[in-house]
Amino acid sequence: MIAALSAVTVEARQGSVHEGLSIESAVLGTPVHYTVYLPPDYGTSERFYPVVYLLHGYSDDDSGWLQFGEMNRIVDAGIADGSLPPMVIVMPDAGVSWYINDYLGKVRWEDMFITEFMPAVESRYRIRRKREFRGISGLSMGGYGSLVLSMHHPDLFGSVAAFSAGVVTDERIETMSQSDWNHYYAHLYGGSALEGKDRLTRHWKENSILELAHTLPTDSLKNVRFFIDCGDDDFLTIGNSELHIEMTRRKIKHEFRMRDGRHSWDYWRTGLPAGLAFIGERFRR
Repeated sequence: MIAALSAVTVEARQGSVHEGLSIESAVLGTPVHYTVYLPPDYGTSERFYPVVYLLHGYSDDDSGWLQFGEMNRIVDAGIADGSLPPMVIVMPDAGVSWYINDYLGKVRWEDMFITEFMPAVESRYRIRRKREFRGISGLSMGGYGSLVLSMHHPDLFGSVAAFSAGVVTDERIETMSQSDWNHYYAHLYGGSALEGKDRLTRHWKENSILELAHTLPTDSLKNVRFFIDCGDDDFLTIGNSELHIEMTRRKIKHEFRMRDGRHSWDYWRTGLPAGLAFIGERFRR
């Protein structure tokens, strides 16, 4: 009898994960797939929950944070020990869009996310729709996505936790090999024929994290709480450090972490509890 009761108690503390979900997108002309985590008491309560959009990295999909990041185990533990408030976590599949609109307007992922995906998801689940109860987070390409979306839409997101974010300098864009430019960025910012400074197109400037941190109005940036975490052996250390410096120079309050580590799932798994706790602080007031 005691063993059975214990098993029920443990089960009750586990959130539920739902994969293979999608919404239809008129903006993209294709379904957008996603995975969602619902907190342990979602099925037995009638309350509405805060939400975190958790974004995957380059070459992953909406299963990345679940399969490799073990986010459900981490969030279950955080809710159980009280370090995290109960929250819904939504993980969309963004392909290799970098979570923005491309320069030709053919793949308008950002427009889809803001005008279609978020409204659809927040209608489908019991989610609080005020910015203070909406956070965004991600790793690498998803870290970039969490920063650029929150900077472009500070009226929608209260807090951000960016891990090993794809923040790159103008110099790196100018000097990277043609093969790297063509593989990662040409389809987004200006085409495969561009070299050197010609790559610093208007579209690049409009979506460069460092440019946005330098040029956006201070009040706009101060609307969002930023948590930035990048390993000391990560190839993205320079860009993330320059973001920290620019935000410090402009007196934009933020949390900056540089732990021992590289661009790896070990780093992101160990960082996720602190990042979500940072976002969760706003949910609790």
